[in-house]
Amino acid sequence: MTQPNHESTPFDLMLQVLDENGFGGMAHAIEILVNEAIKIERAQVLGAQPYERTSERRGYANGFKPKTLATRVGSIQLQVPQTRNVEFYPKSLERGDRCAPGQTTRSLDRCE
Repeated sequence: MTQPNHESTPFDLMLQVLDENGFGGMAHAIEILVNEAIKIERAQVLGAQPYERTSERRGYANGFKPKTLATRVGSIQLQVPQTRNVEFYPKSLERGDRCAPGQTTRSLDRCE
């Protein structure tokens, strides 16, 4: 499995996963992309980047909560950012959903 390099960007890591695994790595590549996108969204809502001190800051980052999402390319493990002092949940996700948009839950362990 690909390990993140401290000098590589999430985009570099995603390309490396696809290069090493082809389409078999698509779920992991999407996982990297979505996790990065929701961290960027949290920073926008907070009005500051992680560890940044600014007068525009509206709240604070408060860790992550794991969430598994079933997609057509496989299950992806998301790290949903948590916040303090400001309401936040990623716009691309809906609370409680375990299936990607466009899929319906037919059983507890499968989305179609």
